[in-house]
Amino acid sequence: MTPKVEKLLEQMRISKANWKTADIVRLYEGFGFIITHGANHDKIKHPDFPELRTTLPRHRDIAKVYVEIAVKLVDQ
Repeated sequence: MTPKVEKLLEQMRISKANWKTADIVRLYEGFGFIITHGANHDKIKHPDFPELRTTLPRHRDIAKVYVEIAVKLVDQ
């Protein structure tokens, strides 16, 4: 985990709006999550904590709920 990833997490905690899929992927990867590409969604899971898993659509702009989920999973 780098200071840039920690800063990204803090920024996402402050504002859930106007984030791109690439930003969320960078956050997940920075905290050790593995991303598997599916047909329309990417599957995200943590190798050390199998209960931490979710999906992420491949849209350029994504809904705020996906940012909320990402912050929640990283915090867990």
